[in-house]
Amino acid sequence: MELHYQAAPYEQAKLVRCTRGAIYDVALDLRPESPTFKEWVGAVLTSQQRNMVYLPAGFAHGFLTLEDDSEVFYQTSQYYNPESARGVRWDDPAFRIDWPEKVEVISERDRTYPDFR
Repeated sequence: MELHYQAAPYEQAKLVRCTRGAIYDVALDLRPESPTFKEWVGAVLTSQQRNMVYLPAGFAHGFLTLEDDSEVFYQTSQYYNPESARGVRWDDPAFRIDWPEKVEVISERDRTYPDFR
Protein backbone atom coordinates (compact mmCIF):
# COMPACT_ATOMS: atom_id res chain seq x y z
CA MET A 1 0.00 0.00 0.00
CA GLU A 2 1.15 3.48 -0.70
CA LEU A 3 -0.34 6.91 -0.91
CA HIS A 4 -0.59 7.95 -4.55
CA TYR A 5 -0.49 11.32 -6.23
CA GLN A 6 0.44 12.89 -9.56
CA ALA A 7 3.17 15.49 -10.00
CA ALA A 8 2.68 18.83 -11.78
CA PRO A 9 1.24 19.65 -14.17
CA TYR A 10 -1.03 16.59 -13.81
CA GLU A 11 -2.13 16.92 -10.18
CA GLN A 12 -5.56 15.43 -9.54
CA ALA A 13 -8.37 16.48 -7.27
CA LYS A 14 -10.34 13.36 -6.28
CA LEU A 15 -13.75 12.44 -4.99
CA VAL A 16 -13.57 9.01 -3.33
CA ARG A 17 -16.43 6.73 -2.30
CA CYS A 18 -16.59 3.14 -1.08
CA THR A 19 -19.32 1.44 -3.13
CA ARG A 20 -19.01 -1.98 -1.47
CA GLY A 21 -17.65 -2.89 1.95
CA ALA A 22 -15.62 -0.46 4.04
CA ILE A 23 -12.25 1.29 3.88
CA TYR A 24 -10.12 3.60 5.99
CA ASP A 25 -9.28 6.46 3.64
CA VAL A 26 -6.28 8.78 4.16
CA ALA A 27 -5.62 12.18 2.58
CA LEU A 28 -2.09 13.59 2.97
CA ASP A 29 -1.27 17.22 2.16
CA LEU A 30 1.87 17.38 0.00
CA ARG A 31 1.53 21.04 -1.03
CA PRO A 32 4.77 22.67 0.24
CA GLU A 33 3.18 26.13 0.50
CA SER A 34 0.24 24.87 2.57
CA PRO A 35 0.01 25.52 6.33
CA THR A 36 -1.02 21.85 6.67
CA PHE A 37 1.94 20.48 4.63
CA LYS A 38 2.67 16.83 5.63
CA GLU A 39 -0.48 16.60 7.77
CA TRP A 40 -3.05 13.89 7.14
CA VAL A 41 -6.67 13.08 7.89
CA GLY A 42 -8.37 9.70 7.87
CA ALA A 43 -12.01 8.70 7.54
CA VAL A 44 -13.96 5.47 7.43
CA LEU A 45 -15.96 5.23 4.20
CA THR A 46 -18.64 2.55 3.89
CA SER A 47 -21.14 1.51 1.26
CA GLN A 48 -23.90 1.64 3.88
CA GLN A 49 -23.15 5.22 4.95
CA ARG A 50 -22.60 6.34 1.33
CA ASN A 51 -20.13 8.97 2.55
CA MET A 52 -17.36 10.43 0.38
CA VAL A 53 -14.08 12.29 0.73
CA TYR A 54 -12.88 15.15 -1.46
CA LEU A 55 -9.12 15.55 -1.91
CA PRO A 56 -7.81 18.77 -3.47
CA ALA A 57 -5.05 18.65 -6.07
CA GLY A 58 -1.68 18.24 -4.35
CA PHE A 59 -2.85 15.62 -1.85
CA ALA A 60 -1.66 12.02 -1.76
CA HIS A 61 -4.32 9.36 -1.24
CA GLY A 62 -4.34 5.85 0.13
CA PHE A 63 -6.71 3.46 1.83
CA LEU A 64 -6.86 0.29 3.88
CA THR A 65 -9.70 -2.14 3.27
CA LEU A 66 -11.66 -2.94 6.42
CA GLU A 67 -13.89 -5.63 4.87
CA ASP A 68 -13.24 -8.33 2.29
CA ASP A 69 -14.37 -7.57 -1.27
CA SER A 70 -14.47 -3.81 -0.72
CA GLU A 71 -14.80 -1.64 -3.82
CA VAL A 72 -13.66 1.97 -4.23
CA PHE A 73 -14.92 4.48 -6.79
CA TYR A 74 -12.90 7.58 -7.78
CA GLN A 75 -13.81 10.66 -9.75
CA THR A 76 -10.78 12.70 -10.75
CA SER A 77 -10.24 16.18 -12.18
CA GLN A 78 -7.44 15.05 -14.49
CA TYR A 79 -6.69 11.96 -16.55
CA TYR A 80 -4.10 9.55 -15.13
CA ASN A 81 -0.62 10.27 -16.49
CA PRO A 82 1.80 7.37 -15.84
CA GLU A 83 4.91 9.57 -16.15
CA SER A 84 3.71 11.86 -13.35
CA ALA A 85 2.58 9.08 -10.98
CA ARG A 86 4.27 9.30 -7.58
CA GLY A 87 3.83 7.76 -4.17
CA VAL A 88 4.92 7.74 -0.56
CA ARG A 89 5.08 4.79 1.81
CA TRP A 90 2.16 4.13 4.15
CA ASP A 91 4.59 3.89 7.10
CA ASP A 92 6.92 6.81 6.26
CA PRO A 93 8.07 8.34 9.58
CA ALA A 94 7.69 11.86 8.11
CA PHE A 95 3.89 11.51 8.32
CA ARG A 96 3.19 9.17 11.28
CA ILE A 97 -0.12 7.95 9.86
CA ASP A 98 -2.15 6.05 12.43
CA TRP A 99 -3.77 3.14 10.58
CA PRO A 100 -6.68 1.49 12.43
CA GLU A 101 -5.57 -2.05 11.59
CA LYS A 102 -2.35 -3.84 10.72
CA VAL A 103 -1.26 -3.33 7.12
CA GLU A 104 -0.61 -6.82 5.78
CA VAL A 105 -0.63 -6.82 1.97
CA ILE A 106 1.86 -4.45 0.35
CA SER A 107 3.20 -4.59 -3.22
CA GLU A 108 6.95 -4.62 -3.85
CA ARG A 109 6.81 -1.17 -5.44
CA ASP A 110 4.91 0.29 -2.48
CA ARG A 111 7.24 -1.30 0.07
CA THR A 112 10.38 0.16 -1.51
CA TYR A 113 9.60 3.87 -1.78
CA PRO A 114 12.35 5.88 -0.02
CA ASP A 115 11.64 8.09 2.98
CA PHE A 116 9.96 11.38 2.09
CA ARG A 117 12.31 14.37 1.95
